Amino acid sequence: MIGSSTSHFILQTDTGVHQLPLGALPELGISFVRVTWVDLTNTVRYRVLPLSYFYRLLQSQQPGLTVTKSVMGLVLDSMAEGFGPIGEYIYAVDLTSLRVCAYAPGNASVLGFFQAKTDVGKELDTPVCPRTTLQRIVRQAEETLHTKFLVGMETEFVLLKSTAPPVPVNSQGWCASGALMTGAVETQVMEEMAKALVDAGIELQVFHSEAVNGQYEVVTGPLPPLEAADVLVHTRETIYNIAHKHGLRATLAPRLRKNRYGSGAHVHISVQKSPGSPPSPVWSEKPPLTRVEAQFLAGLLEHLPAVSALTLPLPQSYDRMIDGMHAGGTWVCWGVDNREAPIRLTNETRPKSRNFEVKTIDGTSNPYLVLAGLLVAGVIGIRDELNLVHHNCGDGRTAAEMTREERVSKGIHRSLPSDIGMARKYLLEDEKLKELLGEEAVRVFVRVNEVSLSLSLSSVRTCARIREN
Repeated sequence: MIGSSTSHFILQTDTGVHQLPLGALPELGISFVRVTWVDLTNTVRYRVLPLSYFYRLLQSQQPGLTVTKSVMGLVLDSMAEGFGPIGEYIYAVDLTSLRVCAYAPGNASVLGFFQAKTDVGKELDTPVCPRTTLQRIVRQAEETLHTKFLVGMETEFVLLKSTAPPVPVNSQGWCASGALMTGAVETQVMEEMAKALVDAGIELQVFHSEAVNGQYEVVTGPLPPLEAADVLVHTRETIYNIAHKHGLRATLAPRLRKNRYGSGAHVHISVQKSPGSPPSPVWSEKPPLTRVEAQFLAGLLEHLPAVSALTLPLPQSYDRMIDGMHAGGTWVCWGVDNREAPIRLTNETRPKSRNFEVKTIDGTSNPYLVLAGLLVAGVIGIRDELNLVHHNCGDGRTAAEMTREERVSKGIHRSLPSDIGMARKYLLEDEKLKELLGEEAVRVFVRVNEVSLSLSLSSVRTCARIREN
């Protein structure tokens, strides 16, 4: 990660944090900079700048590139309603996001914020920029509620030898030694991928094979939300590129076969009071939760059906969200170490590492919108001091296995949306969520999502066709 001062960068690599002069990138072998963004269809896009021009760009009054305003309405070669050929944004580079692309020697990547083209001193933020939205929500939580978050990411994917039909690279399963045999192409891919992440200064905690044939998982360490989303974008690009280099296809498709487990993108969120503010009192001893954690969880549960439109944006996303597949199930509930609950409390006895794992997310979603939606839901719970009415669903029986009366006794009354249309409806009807996310941001996302589905974006770009085994 690189931040900037007037004449220096702060570079984080596998060897630690280094302060380097602005002109040091050539010494790192960097010739090109990929100015990168993620659109509302979760397509990663970038423009490649020679390093010399990138340096010139940084000297301008509003450092960034001009980009058509239709950028957030683009779906393949079509445009969502309300977008057209007139108008431009400035895509202002954020030097705190700059990383060396170890998967593409000679390249670095940098993210940014879409801003209005206006006179200096006037409002620059634009409501349709997902990265701006997430940054705003995190700042508001800290400034008004004195609450901070750390976020850890899981990335599940399948390595394929071919896509038509989809053929996994092996027939191994969860943590099987045969999935990482010496000399196998998948082992080369995974080890090269791991090294590339470490070399980019990303805390890689673990990688291993997962439950589906040819499936793997990469877990990265906890970070502030904006940086965590940036790291996830870099992680996915690393996975895609290194798999391609070795003649494989990496897919984050939610599900390849109806009778097999799917691929998720689970998020771990820890909730803490800001340093210097009074500590949050204990809300519960069993399981141990502070008041701010309980309020955050209450808000998350209350608004989870609406947030699902952002976290599960495709029809195939809901093929994964069924009972009995360790994907979170179909009921709005939570539980200690319950993998059939959409929200799992982990490390419950360790306050410094205790966190909520949200399972209703897959790799077809935009990570900035995912975190914005989840954090807004929790922030509403803290702001409104919501009471946690859902009881721990972690005592041996999943919500799907309970009788109706048993679910009611746990405070479980609602199921999650069963399709993207229902999720969009919940999102549009959730006034509190729209207020904090931004009315325009929600409307634009829904329009783009509707167009992307009508064009079968999921089948031609992200997901292999689901078929019976």
